[in-house]
Order: sequence, then structure tokens, then C-alpha cells
Amino acid sequence: MPAYIIVQVEVHDPARYEDYKSMVPPSLAPYGGRFIVRGGKVETLEGDWAPKRFVMLEFPTVEQAKAWWNSPEYKEAKALRHATAKSEMIVVEGL
Repeated sequence: MPAYIIVQVEVHDPARYEDYKSMVPPSLAPYGGRFIVRGGKVETLEGDWAPKRFVMLEFPTVEQAKAWWNSPEYKEAKALRHATAKSEMIVVEGL
């Protein structure tokens, strides 16, 4: 069953965040991950939710999504994201 990591991001250091963005794609490949949405324009249709930056990744399974998030390949990038942005992240099972 596919799984999706959904991330809401508010970038505080855009220059260093660009480094983060370049580090992520190579970390995804070993876990079968790929971007579905990566920072495109967001328009609120209902409610108050208005993320400044929105990202969605797809993985073959929840286990692979969590393995990527905890992986040595993503560790340095994750630390840089924490240093340059505020983010909220969830993983959800797909259909």
C-alpha cells in the first residue's frame, strides 16, 4: 500500500534552505520515494489552512517512508531543514 509524507514548511533562511532542497532527492532513491508536490502555488479552498510551502512525497509503503525519514541518507538534510525552517510533517497510508 503506498504511503505519503505531507509537509507544511515555513522557511526562515531561504539561502541555506536551497542547499536542503538539493540534498533531498538523492536521499529518496534508496527508499523508493518521489516528489508528488514540491513547493507549488497553494490556494485555500476551505478553512484557514494556508501553508507557505507544501510538499508531498510518495513511497511504496509506510515502512519505507519512515525508514527514509530515519535514514543516514536523510540525516544531514533533516538537520539543515530544522535549522532553516519550521515544518510539520505527517505520514499517511494511501489506497
